[in-house]
Amino acid sequence: MFNRRANIILRTSKLNSFTFTMVMFYWREQWIENGEALAMRNLKLLHSLHCSRWQGLGKPQCLTIRVDTGTVLVGSNQGITELNAHTEQVVRKVSLVEEAFLPKDGTGCIVGIEDLPDQESVCVATGSGDVILYNLNSNQLECVGSVDSGLTGMSWSPDQELVVLTTGQETIIMMTKDFDPITEVKIHQDSFGEGEFITVGWGKKETQFHGTEGKEAARRKPTEIQPAFPWDDRRSRVTWRGDGQLFAINAICPVSGSRKLRVWNRECVLQSTSESVSGLEQVLCWKPSGNLIASTQRKLNKHNVVFFERNGLLHGEFSLPFHKDQVKVNELLWNSDSTVLAVWLEDLESDKDDRQNTYVQLWTVGNYHWYLKQSLHFGCTQVEQIVSLMWDSERPYRLHILRSGWLYQSYNWHWTTNRSTGEDSSDLANVAVINGDNVLVTPFRQAVVPPPMSAYQLHLPCPMNQIMFSSDPQRSNDFAVLTADNYISVFEAGDGVNHDSAVKIDAVGESGSKMCTRTLKRVKTYRIKFEEGGSEPPTPLKLRMITWVKENAFLAVSQGPRTSQSIVCQLLMSSEETEEGEIQIRSPVTVDGHIINLCHNQKTETVALELSNGQILRYLWDSSEACVQQWKSTTGCLVQFPQPCVETALCTVDGEEMVLGLTERSRFYINDLEIAFNVTSFIVCDEFLLFTTHSHICHCLNLGTTSLKALSQFSSHVSQPNDETVRRVERGSRIVTVVPQDTKLILQMPRGNLEVIHHRALVLAQVRKNLDRLKFKEAFECMRKLRINLNLIYDHNPKVFLDNLEDFVKQINSVNYINLFLTELKEEDVTMTMYPYFHCSSTSTNATGTKVNTVCDALCKTMERINPHKYSLSILTCHVRKRAPELEVALQKVHELRVNPPSDPEAVSAEEALKYLLFLVDVNELYDYAVGTYDFDLMMMVAEKSQKDPKEYLPFLNNLKKMETNYQRYNIDKYLKRYKKALNHLSKCGPQYFTELLNLVKDQQMYSEALKIFPVNSQEYKDISIAYGEYLIKKQYYEQAGLIFARCGECEKALGAFLLCNSWQQVFCMAAQLHYTEDKVVSIARTIAGKLMEQRRYSEAALVLEQYAKDYEEAITSLLDGAAWEESLRLVYKYNRTDILETNLKPSMLEAHSNHMAFLDAQKTLFIRHKSRLAVVREDKKKEQEGFLDEDMADGLNADLYSEASSLQSASGMSSKYSHSNSRISARSSKNRRKAERKRHSLKEGSPLEGVALLEALGEIISALDNLTGEVHKLLKILVLFGYDVLASELQQALGEALQLVEKSIPEIWLPDLKNTAACPVLGPHSTANSITASFQQPRNGGAPQQEEIFVPPKLNKNVKWKLNIL
Repeated sequence: MFNRRANIILRTSKLNSFTFTMVMFYWREQWIENGEALAMRNLKLLHSLHCSRWQGLGKPQCLTIRVDTGTVLVGSNQGITELNAHTEQVVRKVSLVEEAFLPKDGTGCIVGIEDLPDQESVCVATGSGDVILYNLNSNQLECVGSVDSGLTGMSWSPDQELVVLTTGQETIIMMTKDFDPITEVKIHQDSFGEGEFITVGWGKKETQFHGTEGKEAARRKPTEIQPAFPWDDRRSRVTWRGDGQLFAINAICPVSGSRKLRVWNRECVLQSTSESVSGLEQVLCWKPSGNLIASTQRKLNKHNVVFFERNGLLHGEFSLPFHKDQVKVNELLWNSDSTVLAVWLEDLESDKDDRQNTYVQLWTVGNYHWYLKQSLHFGCTQVEQIVSLMWDSERPYRLHILRSGWLYQSYNWHWTTNRSTGEDSSDLANVAVINGDNVLVTPFRQAVVPPPMSAYQLHLPCPMNQIMFSSDPQRSNDFAVLTADNYISVFEAGDGVNHDSAVKIDAVGESGSKMCTRTLKRVKTYRIKFEEGGSEPPTPLKLRMITWVKENAFLAVSQGPRTSQSIVCQLLMSSEETEEGEIQIRSPVTVDGHIINLCHNQKTETVALELSNGQILRYLWDSSEACVQQWKSTTGCLVQFPQPCVETALCTVDGEEMVLGLTERSRFYINDLEIAFNVTSFIVCDEFLLFTTHSHICHCLNLGTTSLKALSQFSSHVSQPNDETVRRVERGSRIVTVVPQDTKLILQMPRGNLEVIHHRALVLAQVRKNLDRLKFKEAFECMRKLRINLNLIYDHNPKVFLDNLEDFVKQINSVNYINLFLTELKEEDVTMTMYPYFHCSSTSTNATGTKVNTVCDALCKTMERINPHKYSLSILTCHVRKRAPELEVALQKVHELRVNPPSDPEAVSAEEALKYLLFLVDVNELYDYAVGTYDFDLMMMVAEKSQKDPKEYLPFLNNLKKMETNYQRYNIDKYLKRYKKALNHLSKCGPQYFTELLNLVKDQQMYSEALKIFPVNSQEYKDISIAYGEYLIKKQYYEQAGLIFARCGECEKALGAFLLCNSWQQVFCMAAQLHYTEDKVVSIARTIAGKLMEQRRYSEAALVLEQYAKDYEEAITSLLDGAAWEESLRLVYKYNRTDILETNLKPSMLEAHSNHMAFLDAQKTLFIRHKSRLAVVREDKKKEQEGFLDEDMADGLNADLYSEASSLQSASGMSSKYSHSNSRISARSSKNRRKAERKRHSLKEGSPLEGVALLEALGEIISALDNLTGEVHKLLKILVLFGYDVLASELQQALGEALQLVEKSIPEIWLPDLKNTAACPVLGPHSTANSITASFQQPRNGGAPQQEEIFVPPKLNKNVKWKLNIL
């Protein structure tokens, strides 16, 4: 094959684009195409139909199936017969003899028959040359054409637009579906065709690479081409490619006498001619979905099925399991999805009883290996010979067979995986694959052997049809095999030593030795005894769906007395001690309908049957008299799948036994409830349901904890980030098996290879089970191997773990493993985050943030109690891993090991302990902790293990040793930057070090700590307080500085500090304590009053001026500036200054009235303008949403101009221009960010957030008007008091109208759904790519709450009674 590919590259086509790259791409596609995941699966017979109670016209010769009715159209030597196979009734008989299309002597032949559903007719071609069209509605016969030389074949294109006729003169006639001739050409052409190869000058043939054949292949003489065999029917064969663009013809060359293949296009132009192949036979079939054309070839010592490419070159082959001249191949047929190749064979020579057997074999390919999946042996009498067979065009796995005695059969197949069904650890997870007379067995618990290899093979004398694993939990590794000669061979698990010559070990160990595995040995072979008394049934595979339910009993299904019925029976093995046993058929139960599935639950011994309409039946086989009942749910409803399922299983959900089903269209059901619509495979193992989907996900559901309601909502369920039930898998993966009581899940990829994964749900279930059983070692090893966070050991059940810490330590029994557990500890509860499990038994009672400390303390005590010397490193780890690492304690334990080395042989030395401690902690950090212990021996021990230079630390340590104890510790603490401890130690050194202490306090700003050390009345306390006050003044904390100065008696400094912060009450207190003169007090009072008035604190300024400066006129003026009308009036009359009424009070009052009127008028006008503009903005937004504006307004910048709600919803909805701008601004200072925020809310028409700005401005106007009521109320009273009733009435009316306007407008401006719309999340069905992008580009500066307040309608304070009723 390698030579052939190299030859293709060296000889290129005339097609201009056929480059080297295209050649390699082509081969890659071929590899992918041949890589279907069928290697680990077998063909299971779902349903078979056998019709023998009917008789047609003459002798049958060919058949076709009507697409619309499903009836069978049979062509014979006398006419056409239509059969309804389900009722065994002949629908019609059309005689072609009466119309003289066929001779009366029975020598006529129909060479082709085709159902034409578009024309509601059937087309028939006779050997005499007539093409006949029979209308199935009008029952009219019409001869649409005739060929004088006769016809040898008729083939319609897949789309039935063209028909090709081969004539007796070796020509091709192509016509349309209306039988209009297109062209007629000779089959045998002198030219190669349009795809003829040309030489591109890449060397001579002698210099090319010839693979294993060597250079001798270049000098070898061409072999002589053998002519067609004597049994060849000499007819031309036509086959179409699946797309109808090409067809191929296999005809005998008149020159060489051998068969040659030619490929033609749809216009009947020759494309290529095959190379001369010696021994090529008559059969021909083009793979519908590929570029391969199948035929057969006889070689010197074998009989092969060979494959051609469209250019006529050979491409692959496989051998038939027969001797060279034992059989002949009558037909090759691909099914419609190109997964199964049917081979129809017939013996060439009769046996000793003068019988010639007929066979139909079904072949599949996987990993470039061809498997014989089914071999059907038909009768050897003339009546039982096959005359025609075909695959159904609608159902890919339905095979139609017609036999010469007017026997019609159909077989419906589907893929299945034959696996052992045990649920304990003794089950080896065996998977058996049929390959002709070999069973390929792989125990996946012991080894994962990729196909086409296997762990071992079982060889039988006859090809196999079915494999049945035992349902007995104690014998789950045993299985039985049904062979084509209707024998059942039973194999049971052996002791690991191969005593059976039929067993061949395939898998090889690591060193080249054979893999040590428990093989199976054949126990006994049983012959099935049918009711007729003979050993052979009238049809192959009369018994199907054989299930091994007991040690000596099988269940099986067969066809009933009528084709519309089925029979369920029991097969009982004889207990006689003979070499060959016998199986008796017992307790047959007839069921109305076609049984297409039988499943058995080994736990409950329940058997469920599925009919072709989806109905579920319960088969009671273990009762005194077997019977069938309708399957009912706990509610009493009948259970029926909405669609027929090809795979079924039984499981328990919510305490009720239910039936699982998977259809051909990937719909998955539990009873009549659809769970998912894209399932590709499933398996039930223990309490888990695992299934794969077309979205490349493997789900694993715990049926023990999952309710039926949750399953019903599965299709709409959105998986969480840490959902343990979900696992991504490779595209096209299918489940092969699950290893029971383990975590292995075996998947097969589309290209055929296997992949072992450990599904998180299976792993966690196994870990939790081991933790519940206190098997800490098994749980730990599983978690370590599969990278499960070790915190789960504690978090799963903290109380149980803490109560069994001794068992945990003894089972783990490894210091390294315990250290690994300790180093992974963290405060997070992994049962709530990483591995959420609602049925977890976690009962944590520890407060948040104490988990690590709790575990470390408890584990440390436990190890110290068991063996403190053996677990010394783990004890050190406990101290280091605490939230506040106890490095001093750890160092002290290392020091103890050095001072008193233990004699325990399992103990570690101080050097090893210190080395391990340095592995956990940074050496510099550990050195600092050693220094902080004030232990010089410990310091030296750590320093020696560090990378520090002795010249660096020895002088430092020697200098410390010379110091007084407190001063020494002060220097150590200062070196370690533990300034609080250093301050405490330095304070004990005496007054001579106070200056150094004060400098330390100033440098580290530890004023509060220093004040706590010294007495209040001490000089040290006062000095520190003065320094503290000066520090606070530098920080502009003037009031706090004044308090500190006042407390220590520094009143002058305190007064200065209070003056800076305008704390006038404290200023006059300090002035009183300092006994200032009256003039100085007045001066201070005027200074303070001026500062208060600058701060608009007019009432306080008036008080200071009145009481301390004695300036009453200035006090009244200050009150008038602050609009304190009544207080100013009081002082006027108190100090008898009525002249001020005319000079100051009334002018100020009238000026205030004028200002308020102007302000109200301006605010009212501005409010109306903003409100009108907001209405326009909203109207434009509404039109834009309805599609009345241009498209450019619907995107980007303009899309969010017109709705403040949508602006916030889309996070200000800015285009990329604004988004980038804001992202730059967000990186600047907070001042710039606030400035940018103000610029975003611009009232300029057409600005990005005009709607938001209008809302904000309207809200500010309303707040200003509402806050004005108190001030206006005071002004109204003073106006009325002095007789200005008209002015007062005018002001009251203006404010009232303004408040009435805004109160009426609030519902119109702030719509009810405005806040909800604004609060919508960024993500959702109404979000866009622009809005999502813009939202994430907005600065996260806490401005969102302020923006939300804009969309909340303001509330007017109606509790304030500001109006005067006298007006």
